[in-house]
Amino acid sequence: MTHQAQNPEGVIPGKPTSASRTTLSHIMTANETNLLGTVHGGVIMKLVDDAAGAVAGRHSGGPAVTASMDEMVFLAPVRVGDLVHVRAQCNWTGRSSMEIGVRVLAERWNESTPPTQVGSAYLVFAAVDADGKPRPVPPVMPESERDKRRYQEAQIRRTHRLARRRAIKELREQRAAEGLDD
Repeated sequence: MTHQAQNPEGVIPGKPTSASRTTLSHIMTANETNLLGTVHGGVIMKLVDDAAGAVAGRHSGGPAVTASMDEMVFLAPVRVGDLVHVRAQCNWTGRSSMEIGVRVLAERWNESTPPTQVGSAYLVFAAVDADGKPRPVPPVMPESERDKRRYQEAQIRRTHRLARRRAIKELREQRAAEGLDD
């Protein structure tokens, strides 16, 4: 299930999922609302990207940039006064890329009710060196059965991302060959 990344000095040791897992919490204010009076989805997406970026940097041991965001799902609106918790972890690693899974929870700031899930997303980050070139990342080592399931699901999402990219490229090449260049 895990793999060993190569670098000039040899093998990069793997890191357990828990080594980079993080939670970012933020109280939502009126400054973050949309025209409907709820928190703007872009504000939530920024928090998701921030938390995922922290995980990617921690896991890779250095700079990492957002390559893509998959399946950003909003399950319920977030309101002013909600305490939002953005939980993120590294689900899968390739040579220089990492899939970070993020769960967004919200609870009223002044109530002791349990938080409810209001969103989720998967982001792909690429580890980069000082010149912005890809650099190797340590393999992620799933620790629990849930981590193992997330690792396997991340591999499926990666396969689908690559297949979609290939299919779109082939379609565009076919259209260009037919003189239908858009």
